[in-house]
Amino acid sequence: MRFVTTLAGSLALLAVTIGGAPAQTGAAAPAPTGPVTTGNLATLCAASLNEEVGHASQAFCRGFIVGVGQYHTEISRPGGRPAIFCLPTPAPTLEAAQASFVAWSGANPQHASELAVDGLLRWAAATYPCPTAPARGARR
Repeated sequence: MRFVTTLAGSLALLAVTIGGAPAQTGAAAPAPTGPVTTGNLATLCAASLNEEVGHASQAFCRGFIVGVGQYHTEISRPGGRPAIFCLPTPAPTLEAAQASFVAWSGANPQHASELAVDGLLRWAAATYPCPTAPARGARR
């Protein structure tokens, strides 16, 4: 529980930092002001590094992806919850996963208003499905 509290505090600090930068520079930041939605996250992930707030947007995006991925790994260990997604070996790069999420989000606008964690897990489940075991008694 302490980890979740620390993670939430770190993300809040990052959001404040991202939100504060435009006031100092005059640029408009895409940082969300309320709950982070799938659409917000995709916008942050799609930010160009050439934009004034691009580095902060990309850092937020990648931190969010890594955080959700690590949390998923921890809760889906043996004896835990069933895995929602299964990464291939070798695993995709963070940049490749980020680009894939942005593309998926654009192709699935019906999920834009969902919480980002839900949209990210929907994307991961669709992109990296877990192998299914044959049903008991099924013929091979």
